[in-house]
Amino acid sequence: MKTPLPLAEVYAILEPGPVLLLGTAQDGRANLMPMSWHCMMEFEPPLVGCVVSAANHSFAALEATGECVLNVPTAELAQQLVDCGNSHGDELDKYARYGLTAAPSAAVQVPRVEECYANLECRVVDRQLVGRYNFFILQVVQAWCDPAVKAPRTLHHRGYGKFMLAGEEITLDSAMR
Repeated sequence: MKTPLPLAEVYAILEPGPVLLLGTAQDGRANLMPMSWHCMMEFEPPLVGCVVSAANHSFAALEATGECVLNVPTAELAQQLVDCGNSHGDELDKYARYGLTAAPSAAVQVPRVEECYANLECRVVDRQLVGRYNFFILQVVQAWCDPAVKAPRTLHHRGYGKFMLAGEEITLDSAMR
């Protein structure tokens, strides 16, 4: 028998995808922030919508520069991901503190996290919902992926320090190829 779910816990059921490390940079200082509130909005060009709290240091950098990198970590980086979320980018260099490599990007002024399975260099293309919902629409302008990683075990936030790992992949007949 089902029981009522507190509304504050709904997000753990609807979590949209893997937790990312949102990379931003402003005034020569790079920062990383775990982010799980994102969604694909279009295929070509690839558009991603994301929510970044205005209370976060990363919000100000993204708002000011209009650039970021969506870094996709795997299970091996779980502790660094949590550590980045439990510290403040205006107080320390998260790359150095957590042993992450800042690799130069090709299309934006924000470094990529080399240890991540994939990196998506992005520019903000629509700010209409930022003022009301902190919702940015990003266009991916350059994408990187490690071809050696065939089945990435990405992290999915379940709330209150709990994560689920991406599991078994299945293939079904589909009209979408």
